[in-house]
Amino acid sequence: MRDKIIWTFDLIEEIDRVPETYLKHMDDTDGLFEIRVQLASDIFRIFCFFDEGQLIVLANGFQKKTQKTPKKEIEKALKIKKEYEDEKK
Repeated sequence: MRDKIIWTFDLIEEIDRVPETYLKHMDDTDGLFEIRVQLASDIFRIFCFFDEGQLIVLANGFQKKTQKTPKKEIEKALKIKKEYEDEKK
């Protein structure tokens, strides 16, 4: 799984238009994205956001076991994003 995650990070870094299969904007959030990694039946999600367009900041990740993304994981990522942005000011 680690190799697949690294492969996905490399893909996001190297191509201009990343397919939603690997990187998707989270609806109803201010700039929060979800990196999607799947290996066989294991699915992992890593929340991230952009800093000044080029830098991707990883927030939190989890193993997805249900169809719907857990609300507490989204809230956790948004809290990390806000803390990051507040510290930059």
